[in-house]
Amino acid sequence: MGGRGGAAGGGPDAGVLGTALGVVLAFSLAEGSWEWFSTYLGLTLLAVVLAFGRVPVRTAAGYGWNLAAYSLVVGLCAALALAPALQRWDWLFPMPGTREGCVQAGRYESLHARAALGDLAGQDAVALAFAQDQQSRVAVDDCLAATTTRWLPVYALGAALLVGGGAWAWGRARREG
Repeated sequence: MGGRGGAAGGGPDAGVLGTALGVVLAFSLAEGSWEWFSTYLGLTLLAVVLAFGRVPVRTAAGYGWNLAAYSLVVGLCAALALAPALQRWDWLFPMPGTREGCVQAGRYESLHARAALGDLAGQDAVALAFAQDQQSRVAVDDCLAATTTRWLPVYALGAALLVGGGAWAWGRARREG
């Protein structure tokens, strides 16, 4: 069959398999606070799927499974691409109650930094403020990263449902048109 997407004889699609491997790499690199590199990985993997993969054809055997696999991979790529934005922008991912809890964790770490310095804290107020700010920022980032990681599969599944529904409707329209 050569050409764009798919292997001869209905074998696994190389684009989907490559993307699945890339997703494992992305999760291993996204340890701790979600960094913008995961956006790059998500977008790159999405480009691979769209360039080398193909939307499953309704007449092919195993259409439902192929559509589910395609949708889940595209949804996961989209979620990876959005992860840092979800973590940082409360208008995109409000996380009710969680953000306030993360702020409280940051305040606690700020106090912990002051207590750890003990008597030295009074000697250099600027250095103390810097240390407290750093500890607070790390605590808030880690808290938000943990929450983002916990909710990322929900966003990936939502994106997969949108992709699957869109691909199904597109395939149906093509068949009827």
